[in-house]
Amino acid sequence: MPGWVREHRVLAVAADAGCAALAGATALIVRFGEVTPYVTPYVVASAFLPVVWVCTVALNRAYEPRLIGLGSEEFQRVLHCGFMLTAALAVGAYLTRTEVARGYVVLAIPLTTSLTILARCLLRRSLHRRRAQGGCMRRVVAVGHRAAVAELVRRFRRERYHGMEVVGVCAPHGGTGEVEGVPVLGDFSDVPLVVGQAAADTVAVLACPELDGVALRRLAWRLEKTDTDLIVAPALMEVAGPRITIRPAAGLPLLHVDHPEISGLRQAIKNLFDRFGAGILLVVLSPLLAGVAVAVRFSGPGPVFFRQTRVGRDGAEFTIYKFRTMRADAERWRIGLTGDGEGVLFKIRNDPRVTPIGARLRRHSLDELPQLINVLLGHMSLVGPRPPLPEEVARYGDDVRRRLLVRPGMTGLWQVSGRSDLSWEESVRLDLRYVESWSLTLDLQILWKTWSAVARGAGAY
Repeated sequence: MPGWVREHRVLAVAADAGCAALAGATALIVRFGEVTPYVTPYVVASAFLPVVWVCTVALNRAYEPRLIGLGSEEFQRVLHCGFMLTAALAVGAYLTRTEVARGYVVLAIPLTTSLTILARCLLRRSLHRRRAQGGCMRRVVAVGHRAAVAELVRRFRRERYHGMEVVGVCAPHGGTGEVEGVPVLGDFSDVPLVVGQAAADTVAVLACPELDGVALRRLAWRLEKTDTDLIVAPALMEVAGPRITIRPAAGLPLLHVDHPEISGLRQAIKNLFDRFGAGILLVVLSPLLAGVAVAVRFSGPGPVFFRQTRVGRDGAEFTIYKFRTMRADAERWRIGLTGDGEGVLFKIRNDPRVTPIGARLRRHSLDELPQLINVLLGHMSLVGPRPPLPEEVARYGDDVRRRLLVRPGMTGLWQVSGRSDLSWEESVRLDLRYVESWSLTLDLQILWKTWSAVARGAGAY
């Protein structure tokens, strides 16, 4: 096990114990106020809560190295621990007919769970910062055809927070040379030797016909001796989460892929969550909205709001609302301007049409706050693909049109992954990934990450 993994697990255990101790003490103070003979059992319970909590988290396997730094499973397991501990306490109190102060339990366990999730978020953010600087990386040997390996290397380098660094390649028929600067060190039969040669701790097998089930099983047996992790990338690389399940049939573990849910109960819940959240945010942010409106009004001639036709779910057009950030005659000035990059998007890093106050609003996405009205009206969601223009949709291919299966969002994977710094192909890939794998949990993760992305202002222009 790499040293940084052991260090992260020690920090996670210490953080979990500290959160449980803080929650227990807080519950004692809030519920009882002072220590009396009646309170003594709860003082003892608070003293043992850190140990019980850490053991519960460990039994639920929330300290596994594969959960470190990625995905929502780590947080889901912590939540599961909170439910398990609450249920165990309730059943135990019922069976033993023990009177338990409900106020203490309602405070202690939910607060422990919440503080633990917050601590895990902070640990993950610290880990991502270290990975951005090149540390805490897993050394990976990629096994597959050169084109597939090249794409994998580019993705790992683009999204370093995944913590994967390809240090060697095993390609069919071996050979020499490099793939995206990574040396080819052997063929498929040399994988265990290459792992030792490259001091790797992970083997990533890409989809290729030469590596069938029998070959993969034999490779796994050989890697067991060195305790090397084996990960397999399926052909459906953008499909993840609850849509993928393994179902045995005729003695074979079959990978079952469900269709994405673009209607039904879960979408109704998402719509309700979006509208309720937009209403709350409009009320809470009303002073900020009023202040920005005044600033835009006095920044120069022109309306406060910018209205534009965008394309929503199933190709339906709607009017989007934003604070005006450009000159009133911006469309006339667009003639003769050349956008940056390729693709159907028209973006200019230093657009001469943007007003000084507009540049500040764009940097922190404050110009997009009126889109909460669109969410309230049902035109948009809080999270989803970027809302495109009609002329952009007219140039879409069949694959890109899948973005229109769901409502566009105020934020999304594109927002938290680089915004305007992304290429057209990368923004499309992220939007399609969201359409294929959306869930309410993913929405909450994106909303959480949006605040830091907006605060940094990176990629906004």
